Amino acid sequence: MQETEKTKKLAAIYDGYEQLISLGLTGLIALIILIAFIRLAFEVYALVLTGMLDPLDHAVFREIFGMIMTLLIAMEFKHSIIKVLERKDHIVQVRTVLLIALLALARKFIILDVKTIGAGNLAALALCILALGIVFRLVRTREKETATR
Repeated sequence: MQETEKTKKLAAIYDGYEQLISLGLTGLIALIILIAFIRLAFEVYALVLTGMLDPLDHAVFREIFGMIMTLLIAMEFKHSIIKVLERKDHIVQVRTVLLIALLALARKFIILDVKTIGAGNLAALALCILALGIVFRLVRTREKETATR
């Protein structure tokens, strides 16, 4: 009986520790997102003032869209940590990590300068996306099977 109570106390202490770390990470990521957003806003503002904001200019488009994608990736990461804080999940789920990896690779493809990358590197990136997509699909299928049981 004492062992069970001792285990429960240790579990409660660890849960508190996990909550504290999650809260700290959420705060840090929120600060990073805010700084990145302010930097993006200043960048777009500067481009508008200088008249260089041309969405058809691929270099400008890649730079701005890359910054936006970085913000989206950080926000998705923060969202996964908030789930831990809200006690919806006890750990960051594999599906979320895979989604963030897919977003990061999609960002890489969007900002990619085809002229400077070799065919081997391009094929490797494509293979990574394919592998992550397959694993993501398998994880989702497994989650749905588990949920229906």
